[in-house]
Amino acid sequence: MTALIQPFLVDPIMFDGPVLVTGAGGCLGAWTVAILQASGVPVVAADLREDRYRAELVMGREAAAALTWETSNVTDFRALTQLVEKHDIRAIVHYAGLQVPFCAADPALGARVNVEGTINILQVARDKGIRRTAYASSVAAHGMPPGGQYKATLYGAYKVANEQTAYVYWQDWHVPSVCIRPNVVYGVARDQGISAKFTLALQAVIEGKAYDIPYSGRLSWLHAGEAAAAFIAAVSQEGDGAYVFDLNGGCETVEHGVEILRECAPDAQITVSGAPFPFPPDMDDGPIRAHLDFPSIPVDLGIRSTFDAFVDLHKSGRLRPLT
Repeated sequence: MTALIQPFLVDPIMFDGPVLVTGAGGCLGAWTVAILQASGVPVVAADLREDRYRAELVMGREAAAALTWETSNVTDFRALTQLVEKHDIRAIVHYAGLQVPFCAADPALGARVNVEGTINILQVARDKGIRRTAYASSVAAHGMPPGGQYKATLYGAYKVANEQTAYVYWQDWHVPSVCIRPNVVYGVARDQGISAKFTLALQAVIEGKAYDIPYSGRLSWLHAGEAAAAFIAAVSQEGDGAYVFDLNGGCETVEHGVEILRECAPDAQITVSGAPFPFPPDMDDGPIRAHLDFPSIPVDLGIRSTFDAFVDLHKSGRLRPLT
């Protein structure tokens, strides 16, 4: 077990069988399977392809190699059903989806993966009597409907569709679910999407490279382990509704984050430019904290621990260099 996972371990007695994690090859998927496996909870990792790189960063190569991993496409309902039956899945954490730039590049594919894929998760939960399902929405949902304070995106539109669909599944068939809208996530294995720029800046510092973060001002700071812990908490008990929660983490300026980074690396060549990030930086964590119990990671501690982890990963040659 790596030191990264230690603060997020859970009691396996809270789970009544294997947990399926879709999108396990992504950042939050990697943290979730790492925490569950280290806690002794049976877990099945699933993704479109078998890429354990991010899981290796979080949990180490040997532990990642020991994961039960299934290649699976969430748009294939029959295959998804067979996977759930094969492993007698009793809980689902659903991350699989395409992010903002990928949805913009191929809107139809984005809809199939993000919307149809989530419908398939809800339907298999209905068919198999699974009462512990959590799925990822996004702060981008706050950009809808268009014309409001925050940027509207296809990704956000798809996420809102999922939230409404989950409500109907509860209303019509009593299929429970917990939807969590993570704000800007940072930490080890966070390397995709525009909101990953601060984490990429951390890695650039380790590699001795200059890096510009293309947004400034107030930003949410949600540690990847904290976000994964929230999803795990959501499936540690049977559901009783179709809940939707924002998850923000801390709220600090990008500039303050760079100051903390420079305390770790005084020679860091990091600059900040551009307008503020186009989504709310300070969503209320009160409702989700009242519903679920999971650790909170202060921004300064999260940045320093991520920096230290990157140093170790770079020294051991396990970190893919920035391109």
